[in-house]
Amino acid sequence: MTLTGAGADQTAAPMITDYRPATRSTGGDARAVLATLRSDWIKASTVRVNQAILLLALVGGLAVSWAVATFVTDEVLVVSEVGFYWTSVTSMLAAIGGVLLFGSEVQHGTLAAAVAARPARWIIALSKTLTAATLGMLVGAVGLAAGFGGAALAGLNMGATSALPATVGWALLFTTLAAVLGLGVGMIVRHSTAAISGVLVWGFVIENLLNLFLPVAVTRFLPFFAGNKLLAYANDLDTPEALAVALTRPESALVFAGYTALALVVGSVLLYRRDTD
Repeated sequence: MTLTGAGADQTAAPMITDYRPATRSTGGDARAVLATLRSDWIKASTVRVNQAILLLALVGGLAVSWAVATFVTDEVLVVSEVGFYWTSVTSMLAAIGGVLLFGSEVQHGTLAAAVAARPARWIIALSKTLTAATLGMLVGAVGLAAGFGGAALAGLNMGATSALPATVGWALLFTTLAAVLGLGVGMIVRHSTAAISGVLVWGFVIENLLNLFLPVAVTRFLPFFAGNKLLAYANDLDTPEALAVALTRPESALVFAGYTALALVVGSVLLYRRDTD
């Protein structure tokens, strides 16, 4: 006997549907990167610490270059050299800004929300990297403008300018990479205070100690030692032995960029493997 009506519905074969996993299009990924980048830049530009970093880069650059130009009288100084003196400190300020781009997210508990909004964590890593690079270049530009301005206000001559555009480019590359390096360190350590302390102690204390005790053939490969070789001025502490084995600017840039890439890759891997809280 064949069932009809309600009985037929009960004996009917179940519906089978195809399961298709969710996929993202290339255009969707691009829009996600732009949206995340916009969000990260809003955070970076409105955080008071970053505003303080820019202010310090400006005021410090003016004060230091003016003071050096005014009170150092035992050698001939020019604007094209003194303008870069503050960049070593500016690179550290950029590194601090890079650390805070990620460390502040962890500290204030907003990283979990960011990951929930963008489950593809490579988008977050890419956006943070681009934001850090932009911030580093901006901090470097402000510091250089202040350095040149302070030296000019003190009445120094401009000096040779033929190589100035290239040297400015190297200096901006230094501060840009320093910010990305700071980001990588922040992603690894995940604690703003510890990461900033580590960067400052390493750059200002440990590298100087290693420079005293290690052979010059080794110390030239230290990260900030190599980074500072991108600047225009000569270091009075450089011995003839150090100058004989010194790396060229492109070589020093590759060394510093290598440390930056390593820190960023390790930080990105840990971003995937760690919990967000």
